[in-house]
Amino acid sequence: MAQILDGKELSKKVKDGVKVKVDKLKEKGINPKLAVIMVGNNSASSVYVKNKSKACENAGIDFEEFFLPEETTEDELVELIEKLNQDKLVHGILLQSPVPKHININRAFETISPSKDVDGFNAINVGNLTIGRDCFVSCTPWGVMRMLEEYNIDVTGKTAVVIGRSNIVGKPMLQCLLSKDATVTICHSKTKDLEEVVSRADIVIAAIGKPNFVTGKMIKDGAVVIDVGINRLENGKLCGDVNYEEAFPKASYITPVPGGVGPMTVAMLLENVVKAAEEKT
Repeated sequence: MAQILDGKELSKKVKDGVKVKVDKLKEKGINPKLAVIMVGNNSASSVYVKNKSKACENAGIDFEEFFLPEETTEDELVELIEKLNQDKLVHGILLQSPVPKHININRAFETISPSKDVDGFNAINVGNLTIGRDCFVSCTPWGVMRMLEEYNIDVTGKTAVVIGRSNIVGKPMLQCLLSKDATVTICHSKTKDLEEVVSRADIVIAAIGKPNFVTGKMIKDGAVVIDVGINRLENGKLCGDVNYEEAFPKASYITPVPGGVGPMTVAMLLENVVKAAEEKT
């Protein structure tokens, strides 16, 4: 029977550590500040921005929101980012996705200064992660690694399968695991015999955005199961990409949804903002 990886509890511990660092920076006259840009009226994004703002407030991090209308042009967005790049009081810049279809989000991410890219999406940070240099790591994969570390789950030599190849989770997750000497396979919609590939894994990380996609029979006995997915069912309930009830009896460790990886993502964002502020001292 699995031990639950409690992201809610661990995120509190991380946030407490962040607050201590923020207080030390303030003693030196540095007030860490995050600027968040949201384009359009996406209700889920509004909730995420509100959660980030509350987390910053609790940690003592200054927070400024830029809510831009749906019809904002790509050039206008880039202009705002460039202005924030130049603002010495802003340490981190976060562009909330998704953005309206007429905007090339990659151009926007590329415009964010690598030293303020607290989401880890700028190609320079992505490249540095790949070659093992210090950089800002995408918050969700970094949160997963922090969780594995906290529970003393050693990934060295283990077979890890990441389901999903997004730039936000799947690809940086591969690099994070590889840097800790795991043997990593990435599965996606074109993977053949996916069930068989997953069933060999010591560590399964599901980030595909499909409710209950990973069934119990896909989980090897004693595997570590990390569920990054968060999906809302027709009955209004939240569930992950893993069928929790089926996976729980077989796994050695498992993350719940909600209360697993989600809280860690916000906690690691705060860590990145503090890191950005510290590097300016």
